[in-house]
Amino acid sequence: MKNLIHMASILLLALVLQSCNLTSAAGITSSGQPTKEVQGDLTSSTANSVVNIDHSQWDMLVKKHVNEAGLVDYKGFQQDREALNSYLQKLSSYEPTDEWSVQELLAYYINLYNAYTVDLILKNYPTKSIKDIDGAFTKGFIPVGDRELSLGGIENGVLRKMNEPRIHFAINCASISCPKLLDEAFTASKINEQLDRVTREFIRSDKNEITANNPKVSHIFKWYDNDYKVGGEKNVIGFINQYSETEINPRATLEYKEYDWSLNDQN
Repeated sequence: MKNLIHMASILLLALVLQSCNLTSAAGITSSGQPTKEVQGDLTSSTANSVVNIDHSQWDMLVKKHVNEAGLVDYKGFQQDREALNSYLQKLSSYEPTDEWSVQELLAYYINLYNAYTVDLILKNYPTKSIKDIDGAFTKGFIPVGDRELSLGGIENGVLRKMNEPRIHFAINCASISCPKLLDEAFTASKINEQLDRVTREFIRSDKNEITANNPKVSHIFKWYDNDYKVGGEKNVIGFINQYSETEINPRATLEYKEYDWSLNDQN
C-alpha cells in the first residue's frame, strides 16, 4: 500500500510539473520578465531608462521585405539571414529589468515577438500557416538572457500585463487576419504614435466591417475583450469607436469574422 501511495504521489507531482511547464509556455506567467504597467496616457520618450536599444537592423529589414499591405517577402528575408540572425542575437543578449522605461520595454518585446515570428517561419519555410508548426505559440524557443520564452509567453505573460491594449495591433502572427507587420521597427522615441497608427489602420482595414448597427469585427476583439477599456471599464465598442470612421451604436451586438490563418506571404 505504501508503495502504491508513493507511486501515486510521484505521478501526481509529474503531472503538476508538466502542467506548470505548459502554463508557463502558453504565456499565463511572465517567466520572470518585468511587466511594468503603462500609467495614464503613454508618451513617446527615450528618457528615464538605463538602456536605449538601437533597432535599426530590424528597421532596415522590414523596410526591405514588408510591403504596404503588410505582406512579407520570406524568400527575401532568407537572403538576409545573416542580418536577421545578428539582430536576433542582439535582442537575446539583453536581460530586461525594471530599470528599463515602459517605452523601451514595449518596443523591445514587440520587436522581439515580430522578429522571432519571422525567424520561426523561415525555419519552417515553405509553410501554408503558422498553425501547421508544432507548438508555434507555446514552445519556448526565444532566448532572453538565461530564459527561453514562447510567443504566447511574450504576448500573454508580458505585453498584456503592461496595460496597453494597442499591443494587439502591433504584434504580427504571420497570418492574413493578423494586424499587418509594420514596415518599421518600434522604438521608444515613437512608440505612442506607432501604436496609435497600427491600431487605427487595423480597425479601419478590411479585417473589420464596421457599421452602426451590424458590425462584424476581428476575433481579436473577442479573444482579448477584457483588455479593451474606456475610462478603466471594459468597453470593446467604445474602444473601437475611438479609432473607427463609423461609430458603432453602443447597444449593437458585435459579430466576429472568420479568422484566416493563411501565411502572410508576398509569394
